[in-house]
This record gives sequence, structure tokens and C-alpha cells, in this order.
Amino acid sequence: MTLLDDVSHRRFNPLTREWVLVSPHRTRRPWLGQTERAARPAEQAYDPECYLCPGNRRANGEVNPPYPQTLVFPNDFPALQPDASGAAINDSGLIVAEPERGIAKVVCFSPRHDLTLARMSVEEIEPVVKIWTEEYRALGAREEIRWVQIFENRGAMMGASNPHPHCQIWATESLPNEAVKELSSQRAYRSERGGCLLCDYLALELDAKARIVCENEHFVALTPFWAVWPFETLVLPRRHFGAMDEMSAAEARGLADALRRLTIRYDNLFEVAFPYSMGFHQSPTDGVAHPEWHFHAHFYPPLLRSATVRKFMVGFELLGSPQRDITPESAALRLRDAPESHYLDWPAAD
Repeated sequence: MTLLDDVSHRRFNPLTREWVLVSPHRTRRPWLGQTERAARPAEQAYDPECYLCPGNRRANGEVNPPYPQTLVFPNDFPALQPDASGAAINDSGLIVAEPERGIAKVVCFSPRHDLTLARMSVEEIEPVVKIWTEEYRALGAREEIRWVQIFENRGAMMGASNPHPHCQIWATESLPNEAVKELSSQRAYRSERGGCLLCDYLALELDAKARIVCENEHFVALTPFWAVWPFETLVLPRRHFGAMDEMSAAEARGLADALRRLTIRYDNLFEVAFPYSMGFHQSPTDGVAHPEWHFHAHFYPPLLRSATVRKFMVGFELLGSPQRDITPESAALRLRDAPESHYLDWPAAD
């Protein structure tokens, strides 16, 4: 990619069939914009004021059990209602609305308030993967549910209301926008070429090696060629399957290992509790076979130049198309070169 290292160009995202503008020459511009307060990791294993810690009372009055590993419960303030009803609206195809049934849950990764995926062992992350798998299967089996979105917003910068390690699950009656785009693209690719879009893409990346961040026997984490966010990554299984409930025990452990190694690198990049939004894209649960779908996870972190400078989606990006300054190749290199031992475990400087 040396020919594109210093010239403006655009890159195509085959998953969404959208373009991103890349402007690597802009990395030299001075920064006089807004800076953020550097994120700090939680310092106590138990917080008596935290509504996710064991034994504490939540906002709805319920008391959390003394859970030893993970905890799953219905979201106390859900964005979706299982019994949403009402008449649909359609006025000339311009004013359109319809009820959307769904279920929202919260999953606590650990009873410890001070942990994150980056600070948990593979053995501690494996029960989280197991819960994700069980919830995907159970929610997806419901007749009204067609999409199960598991996602984590880490850090106040990404809107997380509580630092306790947790994620959310939103199960919806319809396919959301990103799912519709990805399904259409993967289906079209299979129809036109007879293969899997992400299998073929991963093969290209493994051959090129320029955007690989870390890998193990079962999973690969890479910065996608079409990345929008500065240090965006994509986590892909080497074997083709559509959802977590198709993973072997070894692959589940491989996913736990990949998540740990990737999030450690994120934290080490700026030696900060690195914020991000992360989510798994799995086969739709609409009762139809989806041989075209390849399981994957997206990580969208907002930090740009340092722990206090973030990227904003404004101007041309809102009105035209997304734009990035640092190339995906340079971002992958920085993440790949980051140590695999967490910065909080490094020896203290003399």
C-alpha cells in the first residue's frame, strides 16, 4: 500500500458497500481542538454505590445475588419492549413508523468492579463467551426475534453509564440497518462468486500480513482495509460459521484469548483504559438458513492521537462519507507492536 501512504484516496467496504475517504497527509496538521480527560481504570474490586456489584440494589429496587462469575438480568431501563403494539403508520411512503418488539438484557462479566476484558484471564472470559452463546441461542429461538445484538460500550467516552465490566444484549423483531447491509452484501457475494465474502477477505489479509494485529489457532484480529475509526478492528474466525452456538469448545476459548490479547493492546497503546464500542454480528435468527453469513466482531474505538484526543464524525463525514487520517496499515502496525502484557503489570520505573 506504499503508493497510497501519502495521497488522498478512498477505500471500499464490501460488507456495507460504502466508501471511506483516507487522507494520510493530514496527520501532520496541528491540533487545537477539544481534548478529553484520560480514562482511568476502576481502582476498587467492590463499589458499594455500583448497581452492578454483587449484593447491591439496582435502580428498580432489585438486589443483585452474590454471583461468582457472570450475571444476566433484564435491562432496568430497556430501549425495547416485548409487548410493543400499535398501528403502523404509512403516509405516502414518506411518514412511516411501525411497532418494534424486543428484549434488552445486561450481562456482567465479573463480580469484580475493577476488571475489564483486558484485565481478565482467558479462563475468566470463557464463562462470558458461554453466556453470550446461551443468550444468542435462547433469544434467537423466540418466534418474534430476528436479530440478537451483543455489544459492549466501554468507557464514559462511549456512553457507558457504569465502569463495572458489562455488556448489553438487544434482541429485535426486525433486522437493524447494519445487519441489512451486511446480509445483502454477503448474500450477493455468495450468489455471484460461490464463496464467502469474509473467508475470501481473511485469506487476502493473512497473505498480505500488513493489517494483522494478533492471531491464534482459531481467530484473527485485524484492522480492516476499509476501517473508518482510527484504531478500528475486525475479529474473524478462521473457520466459516455463522454464530457462537456453532463454535467448538476450542474455538470458544480461542475467541476469549483473541479478545483478551486485542483489548490489552488497546490499553497499552496510550497506557489508558481504552474506550470502544464492540459488538458481534451473527446470523439472523429469522428461521431461514444463512450459509452466506460469517461470524465476526467489530471494535470501534474513538481515540485518535492520544488518550485525550478523540475522533469526531462531523462536517463532510455527516454530509458526505466517513474520512480518516492515519492509514489502517499504520494503525495495525502500532497495535501489533503493542506489548501483550498489560501496562498496569509493567515494572515500576526507577
